[in-house]
Amino acid sequence: MSGAEQVTGTGTSWAVRAPQLLFVVAVLAVATGLVVHLRHAGEGVDLVAAVLAACYLAWLAVEIPVTFRTSGSAPRESASLLFYATARIATVSAAVLGPLPWDEWSPLLLVPAAVFVGGVVLRQVAIRTLGRFYSHHVTRQTDHQVVTWGVYRFIRHPAYAGMLSAHVGLVAFFLNPLSVVLLVVLAAAITFRIRTEERMLLNIPGYRDYAAGHSRLVPGLW
Repeated sequence: MSGAEQVTGTGTSWAVRAPQLLFVVAVLAVATGLVVHLRHAGEGVDLVAAVLAACYLAWLAVEIPVTFRTSGSAPRESASLLFYATARIATVSAAVLGPLPWDEWSPLLLVPAAVFVGGVVLRQVAIRTLGRFYSHHVTRQTDHQVVTWGVYRFIRHPAYAGMLSAHVGLVAFFLNPLSVVLLVVLAAAITFRIRTEERMLLNIPGYRDYAAGHSRLVPGLW
């Protein structure tokens, strides 16, 4: 049950607008990568790279409603969100805009592609399970409740698990050194984000007991 997943509300401050501007940067970067790979689509590996870039754009489009959602309550914390959003955009930009390490197509490349798709699906399922309680921002509703069903029966932060898994698959496919380094930064940003959110979540009745019996991202590990 991830923090931004278990809280809701946005605001009108720079802390809200900055992630939205970063979203636009992500769209431009991924779209550029899509065009670059389409130019070499005659080569099998570039065609799949273009498909993955198109899928990433579709993922961004699906999350437009929550990315640009606004309400009267301002977020209680923004530093972790900006770190997380910047790391995400840097990672995907480095991946899709960097050179491909593969000279020719191999069926083995379907493995990281499948990991990417699986991560996106997990994230979307988690977001829809939370419904109106989901937000990119750390705020809280007066009637906030702990969600423990669906994918939340297994881990506390399935949306972040999906986010990280999707980028692991993406980086494993494009596999250039800069994207690998930035993936590590993204993992650190997600860890920081989770710890920041959970400081607020622990104030929600029932969350402490829920947390005691469920790992954050990987069952039995963390």
